[in-house]
Amino acid sequence: MSNQPTQLNLRSPAKLNLMLHIVGRRENGYHELQTVFQFIDLCDDLQFRLNEDGAIRRLSGNDEVPAAQDLVIRAAQLLQQRFNVHHGIDIQIHKRIPMGGGLGGGSSNAATTLMALNRLWNLGLDNASLRATGLQLGADVPIFIYGKSAWAEGVGEQLSEVSLVEPWYLVLHPGVFVSTAQIFASKDLTRDCHPSTIRAFLDGRGSNVCEPVACRLYPEIQRAIDWLSEYAPARMTGTGACVFAAFESRQSADKVLSRLPEQWTGFVARGLNSNPVNPICFDR
Repeated sequence: MSNQPTQLNLRSPAKLNLMLHIVGRRENGYHELQTVFQFIDLCDDLQFRLNEDGAIRRLSGNDEVPAAQDLVIRAAQLLQQRFNVHHGIDIQIHKRIPMGGGLGGGSSNAATTLMALNRLWNLGLDNASLRATGLQLGADVPIFIYGKSAWAEGVGEQLSEVSLVEPWYLVLHPGVFVSTAQIFASKDLTRDCHPSTIRAFLDGRGSNVCEPVACRLYPEIQRAIDWLSEYAPARMTGTGACVFAAFESRQSADKVLSRLPEQWTGFVARGLNSNPVNPICFDR
């Protein structure tokens, strides 16, 4: 135990859905998806420090979310209760990933918390076991624990690694907060896409079936897509609201960003095929 750390400082990356199809719906209401996840190097910073009093505390970050609802706190509580851990944890979060943008910030933070506590509390869980735990917190949590760009099916938990180019992405936030539940509940959402394949995606076929619904409910998303499409093929990520386009160089993406209309915010990020957290938490 002498080499057991008492503190970890970790990056928690955002993700993009490069395509998103819905091929069915389960009896419990969950949607059967096909999607492709890729990480980007826009990251939140999370600091974890062991404490001896058993308390789980969020010292900073996520101020817009009550602590009891924060996936970070729920992730820590889940592990602590399941494995009867007597240590506690103090957590500090520096947020950069915008909320309600379809970038997976909350899921990423939850996954980073599970991986960090697996190490700090010396639980010895392997990647697959931790992914199964993460799925209890949300369908996007497992991809961050899996740690590789992936083709995903099921509710998003059946993952197959894919090797993708790592372009520079210009990501725009059109200034609206999108409710995932509202998108998935819409009667206009296409739920019977013909099943696709990884090969079809790699050949350039695929779309985001949530995009038309989100654009109808939030016209500003459509305006952002139309503007960005003047420079490169643009698409919404997840259930929105962020939209993105790929560029071959940072210079090209930065040039378009410099023309961004004042009513929106945006950033340039590099595509990543691996989550930088995983080697720290799983390579012992």
